[in-house]
Amino acid sequence: MTESEQAALEQALQQFGVPEDKAPDMAAQLDKRARQLSEKGERTYNQALFHLLNLMKTAHEERNQ
Repeated sequence: MTESEQAALEQALQQFGVPEDKAPDMAAQLDKRARQLSEKGERTYNQALFHLLNLMKTAHEERNQ
C-alpha cells in the first residue's frame, strides 16, 4: 500500500469512529486481511478491502443508531 493509500484508509477509518492514534494500526490490519482474502482467490485485493470497509461502515452505523 502506498503512503497516500494508507493515509486515505486512515482517514476513512477515522470517519467510522476509529481514534486518530489507532487508525494507522487499523489500516495496516485491514490491508493485511484484504491481502489474505485476495490470496484465497475468491476476491481481488480491491474487492476484499471494499468488503472490509463496508463491514466497518455497517458497524459504525449500528453503533450510532
